[in-house]
Amino acid sequence: MVKLTRIYTKGGDKGKTALGSGQRVVKHHPRVAAYGTVDEANAAVGLARLHTAGLPDGSVDEILGRVQNDLFDLGADLATPEVENPEYPPLRITASQVERLEGEIDRLNADLAPLNSFVLPGGSAAAAYLHLARTVSRRAEREITALAEAEAINPEAIRYINRLSDLFFVMSRHVNDKGAADVLWVPGANR
Repeated sequence: MVKLTRIYTKGGDKGKTALGSGQRVVKHHPRVAAYGTVDEANAAVGLARLHTAGLPDGSVDEILGRVQNDLFDLGADLATPEVENPEYPPLRITASQVERLEGEIDRLNADLAPLNSFVLPGGSAAAAYLHLARTVSRRAEREITALAEAEAINPEAIRYINRLSDLFFVMSRHVNDKGAADVLWVPGANR
């Protein structure tokens, strides 16, 4: 279990930080950028939860609570490079976490009308913040896949972040009165 007794350590004052393996890298290292953006996505989920906590369908907020915990798992996964014979087994995202997201996407999407236009972020505050979480998750995905080109990472981490942005999209429609309150893109409307 993590125990934090001091918040500042001064260890990063020279522009470096420690990974889960103890290795020190520059703070702009692609691995740090990837798990830092995952942390941003988690903060966006926290904002969305300010607007989902009181919804009649409490399952959305319940799912988001699990997702926030998973995002810490994902950050820990990304912060710990793959090494042979580690002293302690690192925390890794698993296929079952990805499969759970897929099940939640399918369940929430089942009640939504098919789309015939792209959806603009908005409609309700909850939906707008879920779109924010979606776009930050997509940025995290770009950074994670860039990292994967340079270093070995857990492939389930990529699958998880890819499904997560899909979940946020479906959730945004679900909280927008099951899509009835979606704001649709009208191509060329302002020419």
